[in-house]
Amino acid sequence: MDNFADNTVAWLLDSGIRIALIFVAAYIINRGLKIAIKRFQTNLEKNDPSGEVGKRATTLGTLLSTATIIIILLVAIIMALSEVGLEIGPIIAALGIGGLAIGFGAQNLVRDVISGFFIIVENQIRVGDVVNIDGKGGVVEVITLRIVRLRDLHGVVHYIPHGHITAVSNMTKDYGRYVFDVGIAYRENVDEVIEILKEIGDGLVNDPEYSNVIVEPLEILGLDRFDDSAVVIRARITTRPVQQWRVGREFNRRMKKVFDERGIEIPFPHRTVYMGVMKDESAPPLRVKMDENKKINTPQRKRGTKKS
Repeated sequence: MDNFADNTVAWLLDSGIRIALIFVAAYIINRGLKIAIKRFQTNLEKNDPSGEVGKRATTLGTLLSTATIIIILLVAIIMALSEVGLEIGPIIAALGIGGLAIGFGAQNLVRDVISGFFIIVENQIRVGDVVNIDGKGGVVEVITLRIVRLRDLHGVVHYIPHGHITAVSNMTKDYGRYVFDVGIAYRENVDEVIEILKEIGDGLVNDPEYSNVIVEPLEILGLDRFDDSAVVIRARITTRPVQQWRVGREFNRRMKKVFDERGIEIPFPHRTVYMGVMKDESAPPLRVKMDENKKINTPQRKRGTKKS
């Protein structure tokens, strides 16, 4: 027992201290790399007013931090095992064989990781982008090598594995655009309405609250089409990423106010109802039934009554 105690104390003073130093060094290195990555992200965000480079830096920084933890911890464990006296070579070989077996059994996981790698390298989406992925839309909150996490307007979170992504629509890459389809009555003067729209667009550009987020002023694309009850003028405005919806809603508010002031009609669908006549060309009177909320229900006819 005395020899066992002496050997234990000797091992703790020798290998034990080295193992402790290995994990302390791993912690310090990991902490230092995290700080360096964070400072690198902060510097990029300060020097990038548009925020595009900052988004990419945030995305890559998250992945680098995760990869750093895994690599440093793995190296520290292998070094600690060598201090214990275990042979590292057979362990590495076993890990390689085990990894190969796991790869065959987890093909979906491997596909997700490979697809995620190319999505990140090609800079298709970044943290903070508003995207639509295979019918699921929202703001990108997290990107890992396996999944992308979206949060939609209602607060619902969607987890999408990279291997299942077939189409990505990024609505905030480099800049954003809001397209206006302005319907006016056929009797209105199209040129006059276009001038009014330009005035509203100039007002937004000169407004300090919106001037710093508008990249290009309102662009009138012209008379786009003739609908059943409206002439449609198409226009668009270019903004900084994610700001197009805010600017578009404000433009719509101002447009409705100006149209009301100047008597410009925004039409709504009209429907003409033909009630028909009986074979003897008589038309029975309509009987309208009111519900308790004083709403008119479907008109009913009293059959057999001739038109007087």
